[in-house]
Amino acid sequence: MGDKSNLMAGGAAVDETSLRYMLRLASPMIVTTVSFTVMQLVDRLMVSRLGTAALAAVLPAGFVSFIPGAFILGVFVSVATFASQSLGRAEKANCSSYCWQAIYMGLIYAGVVLAVGWPLGPAIFEALGHEPDVAALEVIYFRIMLYANMAVICVWASSEFFMGIHRPVINMYAALCAQATNVAANYVLIFGKFGFPAMGIAGAGWGTVAGIIVGSFVRMAVFLNGDVAREFKSRDTLRIDLAKMADLMKVGVPAGLELMLNVAIWGSILFWLVGGFGKAAQAATSAVLACTNVSIMPIVGIRIALTAAVGKSIGAGRIATAVKQTSTSMRIAIVYAAAVGLCFLIFREQLMRVWSSDDKVIQTGAKILILAAIYQVFHAVRTIYSGVLRGAGDTVWLAMASAIGAVVILGAGGFLVVKLAAGLGSAGPWMAGIASVAVMAAANYMRFRTNRWKQIDLFKRRAIGIAVEDGAEAEEF
Repeated sequence: MGDKSNLMAGGAAVDETSLRYMLRLASPMIVTTVSFTVMQLVDRLMVSRLGTAALAAVLPAGFVSFIPGAFILGVFVSVATFASQSLGRAEKANCSSYCWQAIYMGLIYAGVVLAVGWPLGPAIFEALGHEPDVAALEVIYFRIMLYANMAVICVWASSEFFMGIHRPVINMYAALCAQATNVAANYVLIFGKFGFPAMGIAGAGWGTVAGIIVGSFVRMAVFLNGDVAREFKSRDTLRIDLAKMADLMKVGVPAGLELMLNVAIWGSILFWLVGGFGKAAQAATSAVLACTNVSIMPIVGIRIALTAAVGKSIGAGRIATAVKQTSTSMRIAIVYAAAVGLCFLIFREQLMRVWSSDDKVIQTGAKILILAAIYQVFHAVRTIYSGVLRGAGDTVWLAMASAIGAVVILGAGGFLVVKLAAGLGSAGPWMAGIASVAVMAAANYMRFRTNRWKQIDLFKRRAIGIAVEDGAEAEEF
């Protein structure tokens, strides 16, 4: 995983706005994100064999455990922003230093979350009002996922580093190793194979922890050795740097709050309000979300690549290049999202039959998949424009737009839909979700059309923001 992992190997001139370049940068992250969600899909398919209660429990428990983790993951996104801009400025040692600072902060944060979250587990799921058999399984899975949050810190921080320095292939290889470990461990631990006891839903949790540990080991081994260590001085930048921590917090805290808020609101709406319609509605929602988690991951992979590409372009003072990279990425995302939405519409019943043999679950899920098809397109627009704004460090705007979309439209709107239009059933909160993501997509698009994100200087080298190239108002999607 030396120079072959570097898109710029050999110093060859490339068009960084081309479809070919963006696909080369995004493809490893698409494989990484899709393989991760496929792993989750396989996990949930295995758990579904334990019964409807287990299927209904695994996704809400995962959502709740991820709420505090979402905050630090959002903060870690700023590692890619600073690493990519440092790469564009030819300050390579700073790239690894920002990664180390993220790891230090993340380990402290995850330890606090574990200590606080463990005793609160039963009260959390009791408050959600889920059926007792479901809630008991949720607590088991939730507590194991708190350990997973501790283990995943190095994975998240190093992944953002490798993306920021335009070496996404390393993330792909590490992720594939981790996910193969996870699936194998789940099979053994859930069902009790090769002399191991059958642990049920707990086995799914511990299998995830095993996969995360393997993924962390692979990434950190590459980070600390070979050409990465030589070029980015990762063994020499271990010291604590409070100034860089402050940089990460300034850009990352709004992003962390944005992600945590979205996860919290989506979890509350889709598993508190939907949970009120019964176990079948909750199981159907879990199945549909598992499908959408797989389908949107290529868009997330493109967004991650776009953030790194835009960050490098801005670091080098090439704003027009960043605009063109966004246009290229948007075209890819829209075509893909429309195709997936069409598949959801055509094959909705077949998809649900993969998850359940319960006719009520299948019928409910098939209706929700129609809404999920619409959701795909708005989500693609929102995600791509958030990628360019993250690359510029414009995370305060993203947090504000998400707060309005998540709290006002999804939160308050979802509650009102359930109360005033109960006849819609579990489809009601999904309609609010579509409205929410549509508003956020529009807000991000309007921000992109302004010049404000182009004027942000994260390193404060100039009194005014980075100069805009001639032609910065190039064609936009």
